[in-house]
Amino acid sequence: MKRMIEVVCGVILDSTGNVLACQRGLDRHLGGFWEFPGGKVDTGETPEVALKRELQEELTIDVKVVGRLEEIVEWNDGKISIRLTGFYCTITKGIPIANEHKEIRWCPISALYGLNWAEADIPLVEEVVRG
Repeated sequence: MKRMIEVVCGVILDSTGNVLACQRGLDRHLGGFWEFPGGKVDTGETPEVALKRELQEELTIDVKVVGRLEEIVEWNDGKISIRLTGFYCTITKGIPIANEHKEIRWCPISALYGLNWAEADIPLVEEVVRG
């Protein structure tokens, strides 16, 4: 049995309530699908510290974690098994730059369903839309 990888993602909100969506690079696993940005929790890191590190690496931004989503997603596609925890964040420094993503886009919450989300992110999208 494959080991479960702990992964975190940020639901980044701007001052108008829009959410940052990121499209995975076409050369990556699940390329072309949309996701909330984030990544793996390294040994010894708290989920919040991992998320801050990942968002700095991926988007060149500093964030404040302001809350955790209720939904924790366990997902397996036969190649990897992840446990995904999402956190609401606000940017404290920087403007997001797509260092690792094909595209990044600020979306009104009502427009999130219009994107082709990675399967593991869909329960989190649903929770965000429900409010």
